[in-house]
Amino acid sequence: MVFFVASMTHKKLNILFLTYQGGMAGSTLSIIYLAKGLAERGHEIFVGMREEMPIWNEMDHPGITRVAMRINGKFDFQNWKEIRDLVRAHKIDIVNAQSSHDRYTSIFANWFYRLKTQVVHTRRQMPLSMGGPVQKWLYNKKTAGIVAVSTPVKDALVKLGFNEPHITVISNGTPKEKYEHPNPNLVAELKAKYNIKEGDFVIGCVSRPKEQEQILNALKFIKEPVKMIFAGIEAEERFTQHLEEFQVDHKVYFEGAVPSEEILSYYQIFDVKILASTMEGLSQSLLEAMALGTPVIATAYAGNLDLIKDGQNGLFFEDGDAEQLAVKIKLLRSNAALRTKLIQAGKVTALETFSIENTIKNYEQYFTSLLDQNH
Repeated sequence: MVFFVASMTHKKLNILFLTYQGGMAGSTLSIIYLAKGLAERGHEIFVGMREEMPIWNEMDHPGITRVAMRINGKFDFQNWKEIRDLVRAHKIDIVNAQSSHDRYTSIFANWFYRLKTQVVHTRRQMPLSMGGPVQKWLYNKKTAGIVAVSTPVKDALVKLGFNEPHITVISNGTPKEKYEHPNPNLVAELKAKYNIKEGDFVIGCVSRPKEQEQILNALKFIKEPVKMIFAGIEAEERFTQHLEEFQVDHKVYFEGAVPSEEILSYYQIFDVKILASTMEGLSQSLLEAMALGTPVIATAYAGNLDLIKDGQNGLFFEDGDAEQLAVKIKLLRSNAALRTKLIQAGKVTALETFSIENTIKNYEQYFTSLLDQNH
């Protein structure tokens, strides 16, 4: 894992973040805290995004200029012009594309209009393919650099042919203040909603639909009833078809979209949170669970490898091995000492090692170093 540790610079930066993230549950929203943190450190921050998305309201801050933008693909010429006008009007030093939709538009706008700003892409998920030689050339030659949110993301990019010196690892982070004022009323309402009683064992998953079938497959090996809550996932047929195969009467709930103001309360009713995914660059939902004292089980893959030390602050299972996942669930259910160990270490991991303050400082130092190299 790479962290920059240089001291605070007093050089003011004009930064344009581009993000088209929308849904709350399962999304990586550390961009909100990154933008606010840099603004509070004296930098001029602009964020281009879709006005209709929930993140628009979350980004409200006196030090941030929100700009309503559109996106209809990499050759959205209107979006190119929007980027051009912002860069020229505000003398933008750095354009940082924070999600996949705006990577090409930022490159093409900078290139086509000869803006001569520094374009940086943040890669949040594991790359599934190189995307062809054109993508490799654009990323290696037409960007100032690529930020990978974990070491496995960087390693995967290098394996696909991206230049290793062009890639810097800056981990996602989470803010302590996010967890300082839990809402006990919401927690009580959720316990009543799911009829959670003393002795119930509640398994949670907060995510978009990914590889959650393996959680349901794991429940087939568990002979004591559990309550399983999927937040952010609808009852799709590929999930519900497993429900009749349980040997005991597990209760499974599919909650679909969950409002942002409620999602943290879900972790507080879970006895364990499971992430079954091979896509995560570095999971914000794992950080949230750990910060709130919920033990975690995750696939031994991708950014999870940077975040979790197996048996110390969480547990791993091999992707696709539902029987092994069931063993880990049963272990957590029966071993109170292990639960306590994971809870305590997990909080340190989330609130100290992966504090958003580290992320903010590392981005600040990285952006400053790029400008220094070009002057």
